[in-house]
Amino acid sequence: MQIVNIHEAKTHLSRLLESVATGQEIIIAKAGKPIARLAPLRATNKPRKPGALAGQLKIADNFDDPLPESITSAFRGE
Repeated sequence: MQIVNIHEAKTHLSRLLESVATGQEIIIAKAGKPIARLAPLRATNKPRKPGALAGQLKIADNFDDPLPESITSAFRGE
């Protein structure tokens, strides 16, 4: 893991991003104190599967009911 100061990170951002793209993590420091981590994104190759949460969520029977007047008037600023 490489540690660079803010000035170096700003000056060499393109080079640092190339390193990150190969899997390396870089720590950005200010006055020698680590403040941020530059890390590669982990790609997800799994396609989304509809219905993955089937049976795990409950929607109330009155979910579609109109809101009470006290709430809708608040949206209108009354």
